[in-house]
Amino acid sequence: MQNSESAKRGLVLLGCGKMGSAMLEGWLGRGLPATSVWVSDPYPSDWLRQQGVHLNQDLPASPAVVLIAVKPQMMSDALPSLQALGNGNTVFLSVAAGIPIATYERMLGEKTPIIRAMPNTPAAVGRGITAIIGNRYAGAADLDAAESLLSAVGEVVRLEDEGQMDAVTGVSGSGPAYVFHLIECLAAAGVAEGLSADLALQLARATVAGAGALAMAGDDPGQLRRNVTSPNGTTQAGLEVLMDDTEGLPRLIRETVRAATARSRELANG
Repeated sequence: MQNSESAKRGLVLLGCGKMGSAMLEGWLGRGLPATSVWVSDPYPSDWLRQQGVHLNQDLPASPAVVLIAVKPQMMSDALPSLQALGNGNTVFLSVAAGIPIATYERMLGEKTPIIRAMPNTPAAVGRGITAIIGNRYAGAADLDAAESLLSAVGEVVRLEDEGQMDAVTGVSGSGPAYVFHLIECLAAAGVAEGLSADLALQLARATVAGAGALAMAGDDPGQLRRNVTSPNGTTQAGLEVLMDDTEGLPRLIRETVRAATARSRELANG
């Protein structure tokens, strides 16, 4: 990454909270020079102060990328200072939830190259997945650069239409919270069956993490499920409850993702 356009022209990070810090750590770990990064953050962490980046200093005249990582409610205060970089060759890459591309075009200029991204919280440990979509002024090279930057914290997928971003939010953006709640529920069920709280939580955490690792190995999850389900065994008994079409997990997950997707659309429409 040392010879990339980002390193030569500079990379601006607008906001450096948990997501921004995870990305910066990934970039620096891949060899991006700290001196090629400018960070604007009113409340920098001690960790950020120690990284050697340009912190709250004047920005370069034409940075390659501006990564927008501020909270959506802070957008109207943060973006106006960057209007001079709009309608040029600086790519604006946003990881702010619920803000459509059209909003950035209005604030920065309609000819501004803009890429909207939806990462998720496992990015903090380099295991995230991010979906991206660009406007018509974001070319193939811009999308490639965005994918390279975002791959520092996990997988990257490209969408065909911005309208898909709401469903992405409902599945992967909000999805980690669903999994965390599954761990809570598994642990609580273990306690109800006689396990200590600490033991039940240890079992639940390791089970979900291990099953996820197996799923990431590439096998079809349905086949993995069948592999551990013996006829008339304990797993089958549990799955008969969990997979019930009326009261089981399929209906509940459909409704969960539908609700999160609908709320994402509401937020995008103001």
